[in-house]
Amino acid sequence: MEEFQLQLQQIKKMGSVGSLLELIPGAKKLASQVDTEKAEHEMKRVEAIINSMTLQERRNPAILNGSRRRRIAQGSGTTVTDVNRLMKQFMEMKR
Repeated sequence: MEEFQLQLQQIKKMGSVGSLLELIPGAKKLASQVDTEKAEHEMKRVEAIINSMTLQERRNPAILNGSRRRRIAQGSGTTVTDVNRLMKQFMEMKR
């Protein structure tokens, strides 16, 4: 999770989602179709969830049980469903 957090921070430094899509050849049409505000909001939500984790949880997400997920959701201002969705996506990307 720490590497994922670093990648998110690097992406944020590069600019908005819309401007990043415009940099990709052939993606200008896609940039006009994507809801960039929603994408930006989702990135902020993911970052808040990761920031609400302890260092141990970021290094070993497998230890996240129900009470930890509930604490992370409360700390990040999201729901347990959002935390579960992020963890599922992270595990899929890890494969």
